[in-house]
Amino acid sequence: MKSILHLKFIALYIIFGFLCLFTTATLTTQLVTNRLMEDSSHTLYREATLIASDYLPSYFSDDSSLYAVQAQLAAMRLYLESSLWFVDASGTMITSSNLENTSSPEAIEDFNPAEIGGNQYISGTYHGYFNEEVITVMAPVTEGFSTKGYLLIHSPVTNIEERCHSIMVPVYITLCVIFLLSFIFLLGFQFFVYRPLRKISEAAQQYAMGNLDYEIPVYTHDEMGYLSASLNYMAAQLKDMDDYQKKIVANVSHDFRSPLTSIKGYVEAMADGTIPPELYSKYLNIILFETERLTDLTGDLLTLNEFDTKELLLDKTEFDIQEVIKGTAESFEAVCTPKHISIELLLMPGSVIVYADKRKIQQVLYNLIDNAIKFSENDSSIVVEVSLKNEKAFISVKDNGIGIPRKDLNKIWERFYKSDLSRGKDKKGTGLGLSIVREVIQAHDEHINVISTEGVGTEFIFSLSRVI
Repeated sequence: MKSILHLKFIALYIIFGFLCLFTTATLTTQLVTNRLMEDSSHTLYREATLIASDYLPSYFSDDSSLYAVQAQLAAMRLYLESSLWFVDASGTMITSSNLENTSSPEAIEDFNPAEIGGNQYISGTYHGYFNEEVITVMAPVTEGFSTKGYLLIHSPVTNIEERCHSIMVPVYITLCVIFLLSFIFLLGFQFFVYRPLRKISEAAQQYAMGNLDYEIPVYTHDEMGYLSASLNYMAAQLKDMDDYQKKIVANVSHDFRSPLTSIKGYVEAMADGTIPPELYSKYLNIILFETERLTDLTGDLLTLNEFDTKELLLDKTEFDIQEVIKGTAESFEAVCTPKHISIELLLMPGSVIVYADKRKIQQVLYNLIDNAIKFSENDSSIVVEVSLKNEKAFISVKDNGIGIPRKDLNKIWERFYKSDLSRGKDKKGTGLGLSIVREVIQAHDEHINVISTEGVGTEFIFSLSRVI
């Protein structure tokens, strides 16, 4: 349907072009011809008046012979390319100088000097004496304050038509060039602007209906191509975000449903007597464990929401990062003792002052050390080291645990992601800890890297700005 409309539009444009050409060939040609006839008549009348006043009166005063008059008229015939008639007051021919294939009568029948009137010229065959249309002008020849005769100049209209043709040919050529250029511009607009815009408009409708898989088929390297590529990229990002949100909802639902199901089951079993009172302590501890999981998950989600809503405001201050490391490590003593895991601190002499959000960095250290403890075997050690380079302080948390498979290294920062190796050990984890770590470090415009070998251990290293 659209192609048919496009063809109709092009056909209408071609018809419009031919109408313009036809109008120019008729109306413009006629206007130019009329204008040339007026200009030619003025020129002829001016020449006729000049000859009638300067040369011909001498004939009636016998100062000039008929031969001299004929010579003068012959010269003007060649100059004006016209027939010149010299008649007396009654219209009787005195002498004439005619163009080829024309002749003059002995006397003009029904001669009337007033027939031209105020127009200065008349057109036609002049009483049938010419076989073609001519322009006729007339000037009186006076001698002694009386009109003795008249000079008539007849110029063929074909001369004017030839001049008009010579003028109109460049006009036709210019008009055709303009039409072709405008037609090429129309085709260019059709292919490079209109059609891409139609495709972009179609894409906008598809996106509005939720079809984010629709891709705009425009691959040019101009503004339309850039716009299409941007919209395709936008659609891909929206689709990824939509998939990500669905994944988040699914993961959150799963992580909430599991502990809630356990809590509900144990509470119902205790309420209906399935679990005897002497076992309440055991199952209450399980319920407490599941409740802590829900609390941790809720806290992590709220923390990540601060990043997603752009509401995270860093309260940057100057503090000793080594003191924060000591305090954070001490908080894990109760967790490390049963597993016989030691935390070794390799710190710099004196103080290392950094400029950052103390509470957020403490959370980063807590998450990294907690992660290292979860995936470390019993009777192992975790090393937290501080090193300095230029204006940066680098903090490393290294364990000798199960490590991270190479294929999972780029995925550990994803929310709710847990590798296959970690699922058996990280029963209480939410899969959000490393996501929070990366968000906090990036909010400080710093970097964090991970080095891991499966079965050997993992090391996380992040940087902070020093105060020197």
